[in-house]
Amino acid sequence: MPGMEIMVITRDAVTAALETLKAPGSAQSIVAAGLVSEIVIAGARVYFAITAPADRAAAFEPVRKAAEEAVMALEGVEVVRASLTAERAPGGPGSSDAPSRRPPPYRRPARRAAGPGGPGPAAAPPRHGASLANVSHIIAVASGKGGVGKSTTAVNLALALKADGLAVGILDADIYGPSMPRLLGIRGRPEPAGGRQIKPLEGHGVAVMSMGFLVDEDTPMIWRGPMVISAITQMLREVEWGRLDVMVVDMPPGTGDAQLTMAQQVPLAGAVIVSTPQDLALIDARKGLAMFAKVEVPVLGIVENMSTFICPHCGGQSDIFGHGGARAEAERLGVPFLGEIPLEMAIRTGSDEGRPVVAVDPQGLHAAAYGEIARKVRAALEGAPARAAPRIVVEE
Repeated sequence: MPGMEIMVITRDAVTAALETLKAPGSAQSIVAAGLVSEIVIAGARVYFAITAPADRAAAFEPVRKAAEEAVMALEGVEVVRASLTAERAPGGPGSSDAPSRRPPPYRRPARRAAGPGGPGPAAAPPRHGASLANVSHIIAVASGKGGVGKSTTAVNLALALKADGLAVGILDADIYGPSMPRLLGIRGRPEPAGGRQIKPLEGHGVAVMSMGFLVDEDTPMIWRGPMVISAITQMLREVEWGRLDVMVVDMPPGTGDAQLTMAQQVPLAGAVIVSTPQDLALIDARKGLAMFAKVEVPVLGIVENMSTFICPHCGGQSDIFGHGGARAEAERLGVPFLGEIPLEMAIRTGSDEGRPVVAVDPQGLHAAAYGEIARKVRAALEGAPARAAPRIVVEE
């Protein structure tokens, strides 16, 4: 309305509110002690993390809650999301010293809108969020186990789809091990986009969102399942993705909360399973295939990564992890085999340096291999009917 003053939340105001809180067992505030991460403000929403020693996470939970309350008291703030991160995680993400559950974020009561019958509840947001309204296809790149090159495959698949003329985005749903900032060589923090949305960052021409933009690279996350679900949901719905032909989602390994959340929250057009050729990896890949079948997500195909090694000195071929196992598994299960990616030094070094092989050597043999996979994925997407997100009941 004309003359209405819009309240702007500043980092200085948030910092001042957090300065009132003492670190457990210390005379310093959590800010002075260097325990507060970069503060991200998106409209009326505020996000930050508090670093806690892994063996004292339970003692820091009241501080986290008090921090949310302190920031929530600032004028103009509607939602606060404070999380605990660890200096190190001796017990891993699910260690017993992690908080047992993630409380919901603080929210102001929903405004009531007048209607024909008088005031009533505010209209519910669209199921998939306005930020996904212009995303044509969402695909998950998944693996049954870690260490098979899933994230590298996701990045190069996304870049190969872009090279094929599509508008592409990448969502890094691997909350415990976000790798997109490193793989794409992106630094920075998301900026507000108006309202409650934030802007994704961009790397090599693709829009990217990752928890790695909000916490330092070497900071482990002390997050239980509900926190993971909340983070993924926010990155889906509260990021201004714009118009995309394809969103590639880099899933965490395994068959847990993140996979179930994606199946519940968005109409996945399909999943790409990444495996190495050896039997141990294929056992876990079968679990991933079975999980997507149970939640009615089509499997677009299997990629055999680290398929073979060609010696750069003598040209000899060595099947370090075996060869052809993923192809045989795809044939046995009746799903498409998308292609083979070799165990190659250039792919590894490019990934470490934020220079994916498809972007830096688009005419090379390895880019061609990813390009062939991308064309098969695109053909599968263009021939598939639109899907609604399935309704899933989780039994406790």
